[in-house]
Amino acid sequence: METNKPLRSQTPRRKFLTTASQAIATTTLLSGVTHSINSSPVHAAGSDSINIALIGCGGRGGGAAADALGVVEAPLKLTALADVAEGRTEMVRRILSRQFPDQVDVPDERMFMGFDAFKQALDTLRPGDIAIFATPAAFRAAHFEYAISRGLHVFMEKPVAVDGPSAKRIIDLASKADVNKLKVGVGLMCRHCPRRRELFDRLQSGEAGELLAFRAYREHTPAHNLDLFPGVPDGTTELAWQVKRFHNFLWASGGIFSDYYIHNIDEVCWMKNAWPVSAVATGGRHYKGTISDQNFDSYAVEYTFDDGTKFYFSGRAMKDCVRKFGGFGQGTKGAFTISARGHKPSRATIYKGQKMENSQILWTAAQPEPNPYKEEWRHLVSAILLDTPYNEAVRGAQASLVTAMGRFAAHTGKSITYDEMLVMPDDMTASVVGMTENSVAPVLADGNGVYPVPMPGKYRYEYRD
Repeated sequence: METNKPLRSQTPRRKFLTTASQAIATTTLLSGVTHSINSSPVHAAGSDSINIALIGCGGRGGGAAADALGVVEAPLKLTALADVAEGRTEMVRRILSRQFPDQVDVPDERMFMGFDAFKQALDTLRPGDIAIFATPAAFRAAHFEYAISRGLHVFMEKPVAVDGPSAKRIIDLASKADVNKLKVGVGLMCRHCPRRRELFDRLQSGEAGELLAFRAYREHTPAHNLDLFPGVPDGTTELAWQVKRFHNFLWASGGIFSDYYIHNIDEVCWMKNAWPVSAVATGGRHYKGTISDQNFDSYAVEYTFDDGTKFYFSGRAMKDCVRKFGGFGQGTKGAFTISARGHKPSRATIYKGQKMENSQILWTAAQPEPNPYKEEWRHLVSAILLDTPYNEAVRGAQASLVTAMGRFAAHTGKSITYDEMLVMPDDMTASVVGMTENSVAPVLADGNGVYPVPMPGKYRYEYRD
């Protein structure tokens, strides 16, 4: 049922470092799968385990690694860590060692720091091992390409791209992964929720009638500080600081729009079984910082599908406002809930009519629901052990592109199509390949310490011509 009540307390991946919880993995998806690595050519030869290297040791990376190690049906071990920031690898090692003492084998010599640390960590793996990419999205394509060259299976966090050029790179690399029979997972975990899958099947079979409209919301207190004051700390380079504050810079992450809202947008597109062909939007910055970052604090997007169906998305990052976090739709026979409050549990529901009331429920998802963060890992590992085709990279790139469409439309004040977004010449991550600690940051402040920000109607692209 749709609600405006405060969000229930959850423990998302980004809070891993402060509220790490015991990983739980159960049920039978992998039952019957052999645990013998040597019996299958898709595993790392000469070992009884599949080793994992984690690239990006923030909360999201630590959470993804915990979910991976929680797949009890498979012989997984964490053996290497890499990050650009000092101290993060040690923190993740300490926390995960407590949770999984028999599955963490990361001596000091396999902990790496710096912009080339990802290569050093991946070089410790064997073909058939797994690389986890949980860095800011700007680095996803470069890291993915190197993993393919090393013959590694990949799990990469969302978003996998921040604009058209970076999405195109991921799409092109996906075919190379297929040629090498590599398995690729993308952290859009809602797609792995069995209750949402049941909802999808029911919607596609016409249980709610013809699907007329969709809407989704993510409106809550900012999860990250949108004020850059007091600026770059002493002893830190501009680039290193921007990578650390990646949510504040569009080149690094696509901003809060791409990083926060992609799940809501992707699950609606899944239920529609299509990607939007165009987007128009509005947005603004109501609360300016002493040094404002590149985000708006409110967004309203109208997506249009090829058949004319509309999808309305609303995002807001403001304190002391009504909170709303979910996805909903309407068909000719009745309304439906995709996500009631947050990402899990979905509490997916179909109603007999347009009133979303308990008395009108036609079907609702059985409770409790499996944890989709764990399910996505079980599905990926199952594909690796069974050597079945598994590549979510193209879908992840498409979801990232569609999300970026909405952001671009709001930041420029222009209508944008899917095809236009894919061939957009503005390449915000062009300088990432070969980037070092001493490289010039892709975005710089002016003489007054002010960074370029989106101003609808002024620029050809989001913050520049």
